[in-house]
Amino acid sequence: EGQEAGSGERCKKPRRGVESKDVKLDPATAHKRLVVSDDGKEVKDGGEDQGVDDTPERFDMFGSVLGLNRLTSGKSYWEVEVSNKTGWDLGVARGDANRKGKISLHPYNDYWVIVHYEDDKYAAMTAPPVPLSLKEKPEKVGVFVDYEEGLISFYDVMAQSHIYSFTKCSFRDALLPYFSPHV
Repeated sequence: EGQEAGSGERCKKPRRGVESKDVKLDPATAHKRLVVSDDGKEVKDGGEDQGVDDTPERFDMFGSVLGLNRLTSGKSYWEVEVSNKTGWDLGVARGDANRKGKISLHPYNDYWVIVHYEDDKYAAMTAPPVPLSLKEKPEKVGVFVDYEEGLISFYDVMAQSHIYSFTKCSFRDALLPYFSPHV
């Protein structure tokens, strides 16, 4: 798997031939402490277990949730509101990626993810993780996937700058949007 760190150059969001996704979260995959809004557009920490069954689809250790949107071809783009958060993970996961136990979030385990932690630190979850230097805290992050090219790129939407790209990826199966609000 290749990768490319953001150099802070100003970028325009990808447009040509791109399907803009209206991402909805899948409550059946959500960790038992997470609450997914009725419209499937927001997730938050419920502060306690929500009394849901532990199913094979559900994350049991990581406070994570997957999107319902299956990416199997073409180019897709969506934006995630991340302002006022001290930590989050976002990216994509292969549909059949492991959701049980302590998961190593990196491409070899079918996760292509960037993370924000300890209020001011960022990293691309490769093996080993790559620290990311961002000039400012993103309010909204854009995620671009080109399935055939094996490319996943992240953008700071408000600053119009590139954050990071995973390149030369081999997906082999459907991808799903991945989120964690850090519980």
